[in-house]
Amino acid sequence: MSPKFLRIAVVLGLLSAIGPFAIDMYLPALPSIGTDLHAGTAAVQMSLLIFFLSMGFGQIVVGPISDMVGRKLPLYGGLALFMAGGIGSAMAPTIEWLIAFRFLQGLGASAGMAIPRAIVRDLHTGNEAAKLMSLLMLVFSVSPILAPLTGSQIIENFGWRAVFWTVTGAAVLATILLATSLKETRPAEERVGSSFGTALAGYRFLMGDRNFLGLVAIAGFGIASFFVYLSSSSFILIDHYGLSPSVYSVFFSINAVAFIGMSQLTGLLSERFGLKRVVWVAVTGYATTMVVLFAIMVTGVDRLDVMTALLFVGYGFLGLVIPTTSVLAMEEHGEIAGTASALMGTLHFAIGALAMGVAGVFFDGTPLPMVAGITLCAVISFALAKVTLGRSREAVEAPAE
Repeated sequence: MSPKFLRIAVVLGLLSAIGPFAIDMYLPALPSIGTDLHAGTAAVQMSLLIFFLSMGFGQIVVGPISDMVGRKLPLYGGLALFMAGGIGSAMAPTIEWLIAFRFLQGLGASAGMAIPRAIVRDLHTGNEAAKLMSLLMLVFSVSPILAPLTGSQIIENFGWRAVFWTVTGAAVLATILLATSLKETRPAEERVGSSFGTALAGYRFLMGDRNFLGLVAIAGFGIASFFVYLSSSSFILIDHYGLSPSVYSVFFSINAVAFIGMSQLTGLLSERFGLKRVVWVAVTGYATTMVVLFAIMVTGVDRLDVMTALLFVGYGFLGLVIPTTSVLAMEEHGEIAGTASALMGTLHFAIGALAMGVAGVFFDGTPLPMVAGITLCAVISFALAKVTLGRSREAVEAPAE
């Protein structure tokens, strides 16, 4: 693996991680933010949900822009918005102001979510793309390991507002790396003909592509299951199980370790068994594990060690699902990679935000509603994989007329 390949993976991974970093680092602060700003649990969770929504739907605009003007300029703009939102969040006097600045910060983060996937498609397809995507996921996944641990230490020593100053500093570092270590991958001649009109046409085309939508939805519900965990885990592990913010961060990071470890096998397994078989086995394993966890907890077993062990196994399987489905969905859409990546990201976050909202309605301070939400998302992902992968297999095996 060449140094250039690794350098690109590191830069793209860091750009992708800026948004999640602003989520994961801030999770241990949710209870203290509510206390400090005199806000209820629902209002504090809204500051998380609004970030997801703006980061998701912002991709609809920034993806086509990256097809029109190149990849780097929209990334600079997104990082600038992210820094402005981070500074505002650090200085927010009320929960309403925090929600408003988190919205702005999420818009900025949307560029870092959509454009790196388009850059991967600019450079590679097939197994090479899967390898680069898995390396990108390795850097990207450092966030849920280090961010909660770092965030809890910052919160305990400097308060929750320092978290936002820290993520703003991370955006400054990402801007420097973007300027010095990444070349433009969308040449001027490939931008000819790209416009918002062609983007709308591209969106209409993609919305009619059942294979694309199916693959996006498989990953979307997998990601949604993790979003359900994100929105509820700090309240459950800290308030229900009595963990300190630091210990909570360790438990949160355990799942990320499983996700990272398995995602790094994507390239190897895809070369040996094929991308679609890897997706099918991983989704089946994930859904099965989550159904077992739900069945155990619905009988009245309320044990942190059981929940942690099965989530570890489940999120390991999920680590194989996300990069493989992303590569498969983008495979046939290189000419509109920015638009395709944007729609993919928006649908992922829309599904995730919907799942978070529904889970929030049923939240009662115990783990069961959270586990039920995770399990439901995993089962839907399994059902979608059965339909989507079965349909594509039939298309391949159908005799030519």
